[in-house]
Amino acid sequence: MEPAAESGVLTVAATPIGQPGDASARLVSALASAPVIAAEDTRRIGRLAAALGIRLAGRLVSYYDDVEARRVPALLAELQGGTDVLLVSDAGLPGISDPGYRLVAAAAAAGVRVTALPGPTAVTTALAISGLPTDRFVFEGFLPRKAGDRARRLAALADERRTVVLYESPRRVGGALAELAAALGESRRAVVCRELTKTHEEVVRGTLAELAAAFAAGALGEITIVVAGAAGAGPAISLEDAAAQAIARARDGEPRNAAIAAVARAHGLARRAVYDAVVRAGQ
Repeated sequence: MEPAAESGVLTVAATPIGQPGDASARLVSALASAPVIAAEDTRRIGRLAAALGIRLAGRLVSYYDDVEARRVPALLAELQGGTDVLLVSDAGLPGISDPGYRLVAAAAAAGVRVTALPGPTAVTTALAISGLPTDRFVFEGFLPRKAGDRARRLAALADERRTVVLYESPRRVGGALAELAAALGESRRAVVCRELTKTHEEVVRGTLAELAAAFAAGALGEITIVVAGAAGAGPAISLEDAAAQAIARARDGEPRNAAIAAVARAHGLARRAVYDAVVRAGQ
């Protein structure tokens, strides 16, 4: 559906996950000029604006989990009437384990233009500094609270080959790590990121068993867990044979880097390892 000519624009804006100074110039401008700001916590957005030295001229509308569904019709009506709406969460990108999905979906279905002000999110921040593979990953959000659903989700993750990123509450982090160790294996590598970008940022690396012990008493602050993917049965071919396949594909006209990446994915090999093997082969 094409956006109506008179409709407003819904802007999904990322806010700093720690330091106010991480706010982009575009976010500062949007906060200062937006006629309507739908905020997960209006008080936090007020504090962020004060820290950035700006005054919020627009109307603040609370948009947290418990009221999200009730707020959508009125906000959608504002958009359809020509009023721009800025959507923000407490920290990071709205919709990523924060309110936002319902309004975005409703606006898109109604033909209202939806755009974004990109910026910080704990998902990719934790992944980038984890030291674990970043070429393929899956974000699982928070694990289910009900025991049966939680057990099924953990069982499904046991064979996941991609790096897994999770959120967890500080008081439950030790128990979650222990459950992950039981389901995925005690020796699986993982990283716990606490209070990312904040004054007391902490990044702890180790096996799931080591991390479960380290955080048995819980922790303080926002927690993001990054877990290495399952190793599987190992590659079916040698690096030399994989390099030969990549070289052959390149000779057939495929760009060399694309050929290397495709062969690595097909055989569950690290792209860098295949690249190095190609270089050793004189290609």
